Amino acid sequence: QMKLLHRRQKKAHIMEVQLNGGSVADKVDFARKHFEQTIPVTDVFAMDECIDIIGVTKGHGFKGVTSRWHTKKLPRKTHKGLRKVACIGAWHPSRIQYTVPR
Repeated sequence: QMKLLHRRQKKAHIMEVQLNGGSVADKVDFARKHFEQTIPVTDVFAMDECIDIIGVTKGHGFKGVTSRWHTKKLPRKTHKGLRKVACIGAWHPSRIQYTVPR
């Protein structure tokens, strides 16, 4: 019920926890009993316990160099587009460095 908090965030953080042990009916009963209840971290995890975490980053699709690397836009009258990188390196060394946005 995020609307009761009067915060800027509209969508609640959703966390999925796997239930182990017992039969399927025991797991369902446990989940129903603890639904929308606060569960302290100490009840779930022990001290110095190792856990596996999976995270998914927020994707932004295919981006150009201006929005991906925050380079400056070129002037209005440039040829073949203005959301490009004008210079990608000096004459020598005659290779492109890995730090140059492309």
